Amino acid sequence: MSATDSLPAQLSALQHVLDAMPPVAAMQIRVHDYRDGVLHIHAPLAANVNDKGNAFGGSLASALTLSGWALVTLRLRLAGFDADVYVADSHIRYLAPVYGDLHAQAQADAETDWDSFLATFAQRGKARISLTARQPGEGDKAAAELSGRFVAFARR
Repeated sequence: MSATDSLPAQLSALQHVLDAMPPVAAMQIRVHDYRDGVLHIHAPLAANVNDKGNAFGGSLASALTLSGWALVTLRLRLAGFDADVYVADSHIRYLAPVYGDLHAQAQADAETDWDSFLATFAQRGKARISLTARQPGEGDKAAAELSGRFVAFARR
């Protein structure tokens, strides 16, 4: 993929990578869209349910983490970079049970500057960025929220 590839092509490429990971494929995670700096992924509750009939905490953690990974990967690819992206560290808060499908939404933290991240990556072949991913809950409240740092390394 190159920076000239369309956003739909880049999202499709991300989906292909996710589908190739057996645990992620079992969760049935789908890249939904990217708009206004936010990457949205979805997964059905039926594939991620616990013994109480709500979303399994491990599935929520995975969906939130994967949305952050996918956002960083997407932004790098749209800028024309080929990189390996990892979660460096994260903290998850579970705020309310989720009785519907998972809808993870990842975006850069307010103080994060994508241009600086990409410039650092171009110069050093590595960079890190802070993101927030959330699972919507009732109203405008989050049901779960991940704060994390992701690191990217240029592929050699």
